[in-house]
Amino acid sequence: MTTAFHWFLPTGGDARDLGGAAHGTGIGGASTAAARAGRPATLGYLTQLAQAADQLGYEAVLTPTGAHCEDAWITTAALIAATSRLKFLVAFRPGLVEPALAAQTAATFQRLSGGRLLLNVVAGGSDAEQRGYGDRLDHDARYARAGEFLDVVRTAWRGAPYDHAGPHYRIQDGQLRQPPEPAPRIYFGGSSDPALAVSARHADTYLTWGEPVEQVAEKIARVRELAAAQGRAPRFGLRVHVLSRATAARAREDAEALLAGLDDTAIAAGQQRLRTLESVGQQRMLDLHGGRRDRLWIAPNLWAGIGLVRGGAGTALVGSHREVADRLAEYRDAGIDEFVLSGYPHLEEAYTFAEHVRPLL
Repeated sequence: MTTAFHWFLPTGGDARDLGGAAHGTGIGGASTAAARAGRPATLGYLTQLAQAADQLGYEAVLTPTGAHCEDAWITTAALIAATSRLKFLVAFRPGLVEPALAAQTAATFQRLSGGRLLLNVVAGGSDAEQRGYGDRLDHDARYARAGEFLDVVRTAWRGAPYDHAGPHYRIQDGQLRQPPEPAPRIYFGGSSDPALAVSARHADTYLTWGEPVEQVAEKIARVRELAAAQGRAPRFGLRVHVLSRATAARAREDAEALLAGLDDTAIAAGQQRLRTLESVGQQRMLDLHGGRRDRLWIAPNLWAGIGLVRGGAGTALVGSHREVADRLAEYRDAGIDEFVLSGYPHLEEAYTFAEHVRPLL
């Protein structure tokens, strides 16, 4: 398989600056709070963006999950008929739906879309938000449940009758009578030991956020070793924002403009909220800048300003078109096979990347 480039579907709303964009945490973009969106996530706007991604050659769009955004399953199902070849990387939380039903939902989506479903399984990075959905398991227990959930889903996708008895799920005489063809690829992320264990067992693509190349390479090596011990060889994906311009100076100016309207009080409040999250990956993102405006350039062309107020993917590759292409090539050389990209606003930045950066790669 060749290098894949995906885009992001902002179902929590879009904007030209971080003061107007919805905030998210987790690989799939869950959230404890949402800001007012400059561009609401209407079906019209999301259709426009999905069609642009389809026409521009992106392989898939990641659709987040969480309290801050529209339901990923319903939103992407509404976009099937409006697109032709674009795949949908649907983020969802295994603890909020039974695995046998999730297997059936995925199989239906796969048939109706003509094989265009990818699944981003998000265990959940916030105890508080999970409790808001009625889920009271803690961080490590959620990953243990996610592993068992995926055991059941993969068993169901085989189409044969099965029983399952585990600590979280009990199924008797289960059978998915119309299995998906092909079975959707599983995307999974996380930086904690329990997350890496589940990833090694189930991830077809392991997702990580945009840390400096050396840190990403270390994580890839660890997951690769754990997966190899189980006879598996997953692909690796990077979730990062991009902001490229004709010149590096203009790119830096536009990056700083994303923080317009955010004073120190707003940033402090955002950092306080994000520090309460249990996600190990989120803590690694926060440690890159320590909440300080003078520590945002953490590596060549890698800017952490988004992480001042936004959870999840908090870094952006910022620079000239050539510089951004060169940095992506470095991640590719380190072992990244897929890039899940985004930018503010998402429609315009999807065009900028496709027209100016991707040809250089």
